[in-house]
Amino acid sequence: MVGMHTSPSDDLATLDTAASAPSPAEPGGPRRAASPWRGRVMAAGLLLAALNLRPAVTTLGPLLEEVRDGLGMSGTVAGVLTSVPPACFALFGFTAPRLARRWGPGAVVCAGLAAIAAGLLLRPFAGGTVVFLAASALALAGIAVSNVLMPVIVKRWFPDRVGAMTGLYSMGLSLGTAVAAAVTVPMTDALGGSWRAGLGVWALLAAVALVPWLFLARDRTSGAESGPEANGPGANGPVASASDAGGSETGGGTGTRTGTDTDTGAPAAVAETAAAPADGPAIRIARSPLAWAMAVFFGFQATAAYISMGWMPQIFRDAGVSASTSGLLLAVMMAMGVPLAFVLPRIAARLRHQGVLVVILGVLGLIGYGGLWLAPAEGAWLWALLLGVANCAFPLALTMIGMRTRTHAGVVRLSAFAQSVGYLLSIPGPLLVGVLYQHSGGWGQPLALMAGFMVPQIVAGVLAGRDRTLEDEG
Repeated sequence: MVGMHTSPSDDLATLDTAASAPSPAEPGGPRRAASPWRGRVMAAGLLLAALNLRPAVTTLGPLLEEVRDGLGMSGTVAGVLTSVPPACFALFGFTAPRLARRWGPGAVVCAGLAAIAAGLLLRPFAGGTVVFLAASALALAGIAVSNVLMPVIVKRWFPDRVGAMTGLYSMGLSLGTAVAAAVTVPMTDALGGSWRAGLGVWALLAAVALVPWLFLARDRTSGAESGPEANGPGANGPVASASDAGGSETGGGTGTRTGTDTDTGAPAAVAETAAAPADGPAIRIARSPLAWAMAVFFGFQATAAYISMGWMPQIFRDAGVSASTSGLLLAVMMAMGVPLAFVLPRIAARLRHQGVLVVILGVLGLIGYGGLWLAPAEGAWLWALLLGVANCAFPLALTMIGMRTRTHAGVVRLSAFAQSVGYLLSIPGPLLVGVLYQHSGGWGQPLALMAGFMVPQIVAGVLAGRDRTLEDEG
């Protein structure tokens, strides 16, 4: 942005730095929350919120055929629908830091959960495509702001347990993603077979998650109200360790770590690393070849993730796989991110050049797409496993962001740039798949496009994985 406007990374840095500033009245250092039950409510709220940050996306894929038939939706319009999540994440994610500075992160997440519940509740009553898209956008807007702020809340509410709480948050996110994909079709059948009931029932989970946040949102600063309590050990130094959550440790320098996330959508690295003040020299991020390589890599891995979540069940169903099994296959793909989100960052941190991991994941993706073209039904479980591993480029990308910088200011700016630009780049992919599916009448051309997307992902990832830092280019 130009003129008087500030960038999202600057807003995040200001937000968390302000919360972390030591209080002159309480110089004694960090304090724990006054009552244990309050900490339990915070942890429960964190887990329940994480469980709700993907069902709006992953419940749609297994029922996409029924939704299209019910609303008279063409393949092209369905492609638009599957492009809505990254578009909302890119658009509404920008507003989260400013909203949090005005109202407090807890209140904004509470409002986000209310938007999720309202959007999911309204979707089943849509009589046409426009209303369905609008209701979906409302839910996704709530997800977008929560995506950005949840890791900030982890840092502020649990300054001495960042790793454990980020692990809880990441596990909840992955669990919500996989379970929603697996049980949507059986639940729809149990509710009478209506896709409207199968999608609308997930509003109940969001409503349950809203309850603890109504309490937590009453306090603008929640866990950070005392200044030093929010500050925690080393809040103005290196970011607190997130190793328990599968974060990546960079050798030397500031020891910056980035949180990991198995979805394809929460800017955990932006939020968690934004805890530090913007130190170091100014970085012209838009002129950095490294930043653009990271953005392209992030964008194409996000493209693959949203195509998978939106279209993969339909690919299996068109091959003769049942709707319930197609949902389970998507759940398997999403569940692969749980263990690998812990393993990949640790392997990447031990390598000077992460390009080898990028190539391995890309090749597995190419094999998976090739298998879907040759024998989609016969090898369905194998292709789902391979593509699930390939989609774990997300935690690798977050790890590489932390390893490609030396300063707090650098990691904040690189993360904000790579993820913001990356999500924008990912918007056309699901739409193009829908257009090709509509006009070709099959999956040959769309699968060729998906495989083709892996090539620039591999090239950009290899370039971004080289052993250099953003500050070296400044």
